[in-house]
Amino acid sequence: MSGALVAGGAIAALFASSFSSNVVATPPYFEDAPTDRMVIEVLTVNGSGCPLGTAAVAVAPDNTAFTVTYSDYIASVGVGSKPMDFRKNCQLNLAVRVPQGFTYAIASVNYRGYAYLEKGATATQKAQYFFQGQAETRSGTHQLAGPYDDNWQSTDEVPVGSLAWAPCGELRNFNINTELRVSGGSSNTAETTSLIAMDSTDGSVNTTYQLAWKECDEGGGDEGED
Repeated sequence: MSGALVAGGAIAALFASSFSSNVVATPPYFEDAPTDRMVIEVLTVNGSGCPLGTAAVAVAPDNTAFTVTYSDYIASVGVGSKPMDFRKNCQLNLAVRVPQGFTYAIASVNYRGYAYLEKGATATQKAQYFFQGQAETRSGTHQLAGPYDDNWQSTDEVPVGSLAWAPCGELRNFNINTELRVSGGSSNTAETTSLIAMDSTDGSVNTTYQLAWKECDEGGGDEGED
């Protein structure tokens, strides 16, 4: 799939991370978002957690967030699982085109899903975020321990003072690498199944990337839509 180059930049250096069940994240700090729409195109999707046609991206109407929806992202171990099902991953390469005259930063990322873990089993959710041409990556890691049978939510949040803004006028792709992993541990995997999913029986669970915005200095600007 082809697409335009993107406005990009650096993720902030510090994440304050949390992992909880049935928690709604507090909206992060935003500058006024531009009224012109942001356009995001999925250039490539690779990984066992996002087979072709099972990941989609949508932009919030107010430009304060974009959402990645997965419909077949689940890691499992035990009865009914294949040997490699204990780990699933997904690598997204996104082309992001922002309104001219604005720049943005990733303020927080909210992941949601469901987990069923037998006593002694554990699960891990990991994510890395980086822009094309950026050597350093930012990441978040969250863990659950059984017994567990509930929805979960994890949040990687950037402190307000540490937001790193995309440089005005530069075009880079945004990459998101995520991973789900489950270990049977001391549970009896011959008779039980443990799993973690960014998925749901009614179709999908969303991963939301919250954005902060500000205007570029006069004379600078990001590429906008034609």
